[in-house]
Amino acid sequence: MANDGKREYRTAELAAEAGITVRTLRFYRERGLLPAPRREGRIAWYDERHLARLRTVAALLDRGHTLGGIAELIAAFEGGRDVGELLGTPWSEETTVRLTPEELADHFAGEATPENLAAALDIGYLAVDGEEIVHISSRLLDAATALVRAGIPLSAVLTAAREVRAHTDALAGMFTRLAREHGVADEGELTRLRPQARTVVDAEFALAMDRRLREVE
Repeated sequence: MANDGKREYRTAELAAEAGITVRTLRFYRERGLLPAPRREGRIAWYDERHLARLRTVAALLDRGHTLGGIAELIAAFEGGRDVGELLGTPWSEETTVRLTPEELADHFAGEATPENLAAALDIGYLAVDGEEIVHISSRLLDAATALVRAGIPLSAVLTAAREVRAHTDALAGMFTRLAREHGVADEGELTRLRPQARTVVDAEFALAMDRRLREVE
């Protein structure tokens, strides 16, 4: 059904679109993970905001968040708290960015398509808070914006982001194993080694780029 030109879904339709069961959808609603639907008699109508929220929940579950933690994040969104307090770790110094859909579109010059938005939600870069979109990192947003404006399609940037995520997860795993195998197991001690870890990664990446650039000369 369309309401003022916007797509709307019955309960079963929304569940099918989100790839979950009706029982799961109702459970999410009971847990406060979904805004209340529009009621028309006994029929509940959901819209694209509900679908986006379900995709956000799925992306956060894939990243290892519990339903309780996701409910806390949503409460933080709705209460205006800094999501970085909840999403961040002692290593993370990222600042979240709140954007309207129009502001997000301005960043990516017409490439903020539904497909690209879904991919960004799936990676965990974006979350939806009512009419606003929350980006997990101002630095990643700035970098993606610069790459798109340099001529690289946003879809390609997001595909590369998945590869980067896999490689950086592996690097983090290697570093924590190295530290713990040699007695550095305390979280505070690991955090104090953050500058050294970043220096190694930055230096090795710079040296690798030098090697790649020499190969194409």
